[in-house]
Amino acid sequence: MSSLTGREFHGPNLGYVLELYEEYRRDPAAVDEELREFFEGWVPGEPAADGVRAGVDVEKVVAAARYFRCIRDFGHTAARLDPLGSEPAGDPTLDPEFHGITEGELENLPATIPGGPVSGRVSNAREAARELRRIYCGTTGYDFSHIYRPEERTWLRDAVESERFKEELQGEDALRLLRRLTRVDTFEKYLHRTFLGQKRFSVEGTDVVVPMLNTLVRAANEAEIPEVVMGMAHRGRLNVLAHVLNKPYQKIFGEFEQKGGDSAVSENEGQGWVGDVKYHLGIRGFYLEDGEEDSKVLINLAPNPSHLEHVNPVVEGLTRAAQEKRDAAGPPERSDEASMTIVLHGDAAFPGEGIVAETLNLSRLPGYTTGGTIHIIINNQLGFTTEPSDARSTNYASDLAKGFEIPVVHVNADDPEACLAAARMAWAYRETFHKDFMIDLIGYRRWGHNEGDEPAFTQPEMYEKIRNHPPVRQIYARKLEERGIINAEEAERIAREFYERMDEIRKGSAEEDLGSETIEEPYTPLAEIPETGVPVEKLLELNRSLLELPEGFNPEPKLWRLMQKNRGGLDEEGRVDWAHAEALAFASLLADGVPIRLTGQDTERGTFSQRHSVLHDVKTGGRHVPLQALPQARASFAVHNSPLTEAATLGFEYGYSLNAPEALVLWEAQYGDFANVGQAIIDQFISSGHAKWGQSSGLTLLLPHGYEGQGPEHSSARLERYLQLCARENMRVANCTTAAQYFHLLRCQAALLRENPRPLVLMTPKSLLRHPASSSHIRELAEGRFRPVIDDPKARDRRDSVRRLVLCSGKIYVDMDTSDHREEAEDVAIARVELLYPFPEEELARVIDSYPNLREIVWVQEEPRNMGAWFFMEPRLRQLVGGELPISYIGKPARPAPAQGSARFHAREQAGIVRAAFDNVKSSREREVRSVG
Repeated sequence: MSSLTGREFHGPNLGYVLELYEEYRRDPAAVDEELREFFEGWVPGEPAADGVRAGVDVEKVVAAARYFRCIRDFGHTAARLDPLGSEPAGDPTLDPEFHGITEGELENLPATIPGGPVSGRVSNAREAARELRRIYCGTTGYDFSHIYRPEERTWLRDAVESERFKEELQGEDALRLLRRLTRVDTFEKYLHRTFLGQKRFSVEGTDVVVPMLNTLVRAANEAEIPEVVMGMAHRGRLNVLAHVLNKPYQKIFGEFEQKGGDSAVSENEGQGWVGDVKYHLGIRGFYLEDGEEDSKVLINLAPNPSHLEHVNPVVEGLTRAAQEKRDAAGPPERSDEASMTIVLHGDAAFPGEGIVAETLNLSRLPGYTTGGTIHIIINNQLGFTTEPSDARSTNYASDLAKGFEIPVVHVNADDPEACLAAARMAWAYRETFHKDFMIDLIGYRRWGHNEGDEPAFTQPEMYEKIRNHPPVRQIYARKLEERGIINAEEAERIAREFYERMDEIRKGSAEEDLGSETIEEPYTPLAEIPETGVPVEKLLELNRSLLELPEGFNPEPKLWRLMQKNRGGLDEEGRVDWAHAEALAFASLLADGVPIRLTGQDTERGTFSQRHSVLHDVKTGGRHVPLQALPQARASFAVHNSPLTEAATLGFEYGYSLNAPEALVLWEAQYGDFANVGQAIIDQFISSGHAKWGQSSGLTLLLPHGYEGQGPEHSSARLERYLQLCARENMRVANCTTAAQYFHLLRCQAALLRENPRPLVLMTPKSLLRHPASSSHIRELAEGRFRPVIDDPKARDRRDSVRRLVLCSGKIYVDMDTSDHREEAEDVAIARVELLYPFPEEELARVIDSYPNLREIVWVQEEPRNMGAWFFMEPRLRQLVGGELPISYIGKPARPAPAQGSARFHAREQAGIVRAAFDNVKSSREREVRSVG
């Protein structure tokens, strides 16, 4: 190294070496030993032939290098980003004198110091500084200093400074952009004047987002990406529907007039179809570029409720499903080029909604990555009425993205050509690095949060500026006039023609029946439960295959001994526990050609160390997934541990299930109550998406549930919340007690995906996972189907003597069935309600009718009275028996928390509930067990 000379360092390398040299001069110990050895015999030599005299001042070169670095890193703080003209904050390091150097001294330094494309087109460092300031402090701010990977930083700097994505449009290209902006602006003005006072959540102030989306979709089309999945809130949605997805104007006008089949209303009270407001609706359609009607890219704009950012993980799941092929054994085959995601955010919601960070965290995880999402913040510089200073603790609305190493470009929405350049850069970055990219589109909101709102009440100064501020269409038209592309009258003529065309369309369709976005009400009657048994011979064959290991694979010895003990000896007379039944169900489905995706918190192993779907080699750390190596499989199997996140992962799997309707998609919570954090996804998508948008999801939720004295937070999966959401067969809710029931229910859910997909919410066991009472004989898997209600097998020969029928669901059955009181209570029968919804009316009626001398029906549960299934079951049971039998309750009193913190108190109370179920048969009084000594 000591043989090197200063001539061999140039550009940014020279600046960097000189900075280190200055540190060495101040303190030799500040650099490592190798550099100290080098600097001891080195002095800055003559520069290469660049017109600068020998004996360059090292301190000035170092100062210049620091100055250039600060322009690149902090130039965005001085960029003119606000269309309303506020002064940028700037940064003191953008002044050369901050670094101890003047403009005159810069003029005497070589152009090579900053390096990069700029150095090749200027003659000295002063010109380089001016050029860098022009680029980094214009109407675009480049925010990349948080990017760690050198190859990405180099690519981004080269892309910015070469200006290869920037284009000053001329001729027909400029006119095309003007027409697009005019169409966007005129559409909003037409809606505002024609449907005065109606909400539409106008895009005015960030109009250019529509041409940006056109640019991105066109790039996808040219790259032969077949599907673009989009997510956005309501701001600008109608304009995007009209001018990106080509939803006909007459359809949109009809929705404002509520004519034809208005998708926002349900005419039949109580029916399953309720629809949604027009600015929440989604659409699937082909993008048609003007003059390019053969375009084939499908755009899937997901519907979204007013939980603004909650659509983000849904669209990522939709994209992931579109990227994967699932028709062969092994893991799915994925391609980033099969689909891509564009998400539009709000400037208040992006930093404010926690689901944003959750979803960004998924972006590079193996089970969730989609190869790069392009994000655009539609930045109004204002929330509903809340100022940025009250809405976020960061400088920019986009700063959250920095934590995930996402490049950020801030751009002034009044500079359309700069905005399109940002879009082209985002596309190229995604194609190159397969990572997310963020565009912070800084504009304003011409009206209030909605068009009936008066924003001047809270932002009078801002809205005084906005009232006097021309729309971007006019600004760009003036720019084209200055270039000599159009004259003053032509821009107004274009706007007038668009307006007249819209008026003609609305008036022409005034007498038409515009139809509906939904052809028929998406309601399907209660499905018949199919036969789901698998022959014993096939189950044994699958079991043997699951226990085969690759040659040379070394599983953990203790685990492998347990698996061989519990599963290796399975024969025609064997029994299977819960996890074993699940493995056989999955294997049989894969053999049937049904793809499976299983994700969740610690799902590969299972929270309770029950599943072990992934085996780990103790010597190499390698992985073996038996269900991916299954020789009988005809479809893919994917299993992934999720991050410790609920809302985003639930939304992701919901989206995945929509775009992979043939696959059994399952999400598992570590404990059932962890799903609480994803309640908005459950409420707004899983339970109601079918009724609002016609979306049919077959997503299965596995929620560990059961009272074992583990305290308030690890006992209840909040069964009552799901039952409260049930109506019109919108989903299925079950609480099984045996391995065979679980086996059949999984296969039933897969079978119903074809004709009657619905979400399945399944309370799964904890202590029952290995309980002998919940295991099943292998013949129970080979025969029959899932049973919504299981009658008491111990009461078959004494039906005439039964006076009390105990109904229950889940683990409490095992507690009662194994109780010492069970054999003594000859007049009590216990029936299990395994399917709580759809309510199994016929099956329950048959069980009740089979006991001719009943005096009462009692519902027993381990959850508090105000939780669990009691409030759901009581009115249905009363209606079922028509007042002929009393319906009473045995269980805990109502409580604000699901369970006690004391395991000892829990055991006493649970024992009291079980005892009460068999006591006092002649009394129909409800019994709440408060304390048992």
